Amino acid sequence: MDDIKVSVIIPIYNGARYVKQAIDSALGQDVSIEILVLDDNSTDNLDEVMAGYKDDKRIRYLKSEERLGVAGSRNKGVKLSRGEYVAFLDADDYWAEGKLIEQLRLMEEHHAVISSTARELIRPDGSSTGRIIPIKERINYREILKTNSLSCSAVLVKRDVIINYPMEHDDSHEDYIAWIRLIKDHGFALGINKPYLKYRLSEGGKSRNKLKSAMMNFKVYRYSGFGIIKSVLYFISYAINGVKKYYM
Repeated sequence: MDDIKVSVIIPIYNGARYVKQAIDSALGQDVSIEILVLDDNSTDNLDEVMAGYKDDKRIRYLKSEERLGVAGSRNKGVKLSRGEYVAFLDADDYWAEGKLIEQLRLMEEHHAVISSTARELIRPDGSSTGRIIPIKERINYREILKTNSLSCSAVLVKRDVIINYPMEHDDSHEDYIAWIRLIKDHGFALGINKPYLKYRLSEGGKSRNKLKSAMMNFKVYRYSGFGIIKSVLYFISYAINGVKKYYM
């Protein structure tokens, strides 16, 4: 464990039902990894599930006695991580084989600090909806303001970069705020237009309620320092892109 390439951060709250699939998909990547499972004071049978991994040195099971929220849990994971890169993976999502190695190859080739992939939308039972959300090969600052094309569970980022952009404001899309700030400073993100991420449409997910998600997205622009008029203009762009993304 002295040469960890990627630290995989899995925040979880009452997600025992799905987390094994997430962990196993990370273990199946052909990369030197550590996995940090950050329990945000769960009340389900998560301890029983994690007991099955107690002998795997690659997995660190970290329990919090008070609720940190998803942003706080991810930030804690970044601080405790030891890899050169950080990958985020929500407990109800999972990866296809080859995701991390292809992202690493592309990022090192282009000297990029962050990348993401396309995603396939799956139902709560794991069956495919048949919908794939594509991603451009390169996303600049102007484009990230129009729509959040970087799904958090698909992101791979240099640790020494992301540690300077902690996620904030759980009442909005905390990851989107971080991507906006990071890309503004570092120029671009790379995209791999293959659905390596299997993104579960969970009933309790933030993005499941589209009206609530839209309001949270408006807060993203305000938290990012934009005035009302500019926030409204970017929100309109977000809404148009959202319709294209999910319904066309």
